[in-house]
Amino acid sequence: MEATERRYAAVVGPSRCDDELASVVYEVGRRLAGAGFTVVTGGEGGAMEAASRGAGEAGGTVLGVLPGTDRSRANAHADITVATGVGHARNLAVVASADVVVAVGGEWGTLSEIALAGVLGCPVVALQGWRLEHARECPAG
Repeated sequence: MEATERRYAAVVGPSRCDDELASVVYEVGRRLAGAGFTVVTGGEGGAMEAASRGAGEAGGTVLGVLPGTDRSRANAHADITVATGVGHARNLAVVASADVVVAVGGEWGTLSEIALAGVLGCPVVALQGWRLEHARECPAG
């Protein structure tokens, strides 16, 4: 398969998720890998780990784009890791690496990835969409 024929799907979601959401994200990763996509995640825990596990168990390849420089923070299911050292700015690398972004649930980081995908013209599929209830209160200024 030539590099131009490879398809990449970013799976984005909260770094902490309950079993129900983890099950959905696992299935998304599994099905994307089964359809021939390389799955791209933020490389750490929560939804990122569930998608990575699903993709890996389906025989797919998982690319984890880490916010820091410590590769030991990567989940055990990431086949390839990229240590960016740029913190939340790594969200741009996650979505820019993808042909499609699948957002499942989410927190502020997920919302930023959805917005960045929109700016880049990358299609976004939202499942159990981002909700404002995940927002934290702003401190009084």
